[in-house]
Amino acid sequence: MSDTNPIELQKALKGAHYPASKDDLVSCAEGNHADSGMRDKISSIPSKSYENPAEVEKAVFKKQ
Repeated sequence: MSDTNPIELQKALKGAHYPASKDDLVSCAEGNHADSGMRDKISSIPSKSYENPAEVEKAVFKKQ
C-alpha cells in the first residue's frame, strides 16, 4: 500500500521503547497498523537488540 521508506518506518515504530528486540519492533508495527510490506521489512531484520531507531533503519534499508 504505502512505500517502504524511513518516514513510514518511523510511523510504524512510533512508541517503541529501546533497546528493543525484533519481536518488540514487529509487535509495535502491528499495534500501529503498519501495512504488510512494512511489517515484512521489519520481520526480515536480524534477531538482536536494537539500541535506537537509527539502528533499526540501517537494518531495514541496507537490503534495498
